Amino acid sequence: MDLEEKVILITGASSGIGKAVAVALSHKHNRIVITARREERLLEAAETISQNGSEALVLVGDALDEQQAAKIVQEAILRFGRIDIALLNVGAGPSLSIATATPEDIKKNMRLNYYSMVNFFCPLVQQMKTQPSGGVIAHTNSLAGFLGLPSQGQYSAAKAACRTFLDAARIALKPYNIRVLTICPGFVITERNKHHGMPKAFTMSLDEAAHHILKALKSETREYLFPFNLTMGIALARILPRSIRDKILSRSVSSRQ
Repeated sequence: MDLEEKVILITGASSGIGKAVAVALSHKHNRIVITARREERLLEAAETISQNGSEALVLVGDALDEQQAAKIVQEAILRFGRIDIALLNVGAGPSLSIATATPEDIKKNMRLNYYSMVNFFCPLVQQMKTQPSGGVIAHTNSLAGFLGLPSQGQYSAAKAACRTFLDAARIALKPYNIRVLTICPGFVITERNKHHGMPKAFTMSLDEAAHHILKALKSETREYLFPFNLTMGIALARILPRSIRDKILSRSVSSRQ
């Protein structure tokens, strides 16, 4: 899809990947709807978007609230008449010891990563079904969704759930010309996770991640994984015998403690 003169909704856009993608798209004369909980941060992003030649609409809301998510989609439609592209970008995966985790710890992470996506996904589908051109719904997933990482088991599980759901949705929504994309970055340095002890050899900047995400949106790649070296490592790990894979993952956990 051409990324110019489009109406684009981005959740989790007050910082991190969401903001970086919004700013990158703002150079292409788009109308960009940015939403998150922090109004002050959104207004700062909106100013940058406007300076770069695009129109910004700030809609404050909590992605974990189903009614607020539906209202945000509705307000975007009232303003612009359509949504061509939506990037569902809310999520986080702080390290958590499964040995000490409580049920609420795990369910909280599932809500943050899975429910936040579903709350926007459903009203977006209902809107895009009415649009002759359909639309693109993209989700910022993670390479962690391909493996059960011991220090992030709850996060890996939530991202895997998102991937499986979107795989099914991609088939079900094809007759409506709604294209569903799963975008899986590796380690991206953000304000939230910069102190989580990520392996520096594989980290990316926000600008690098935004570049890849724009590439995925433009090509409409169904499942876009990056960076290449880490993607190949994940692919190799998945075909190794389980005993060897578990040993490697165990060493990774020990090295971070």
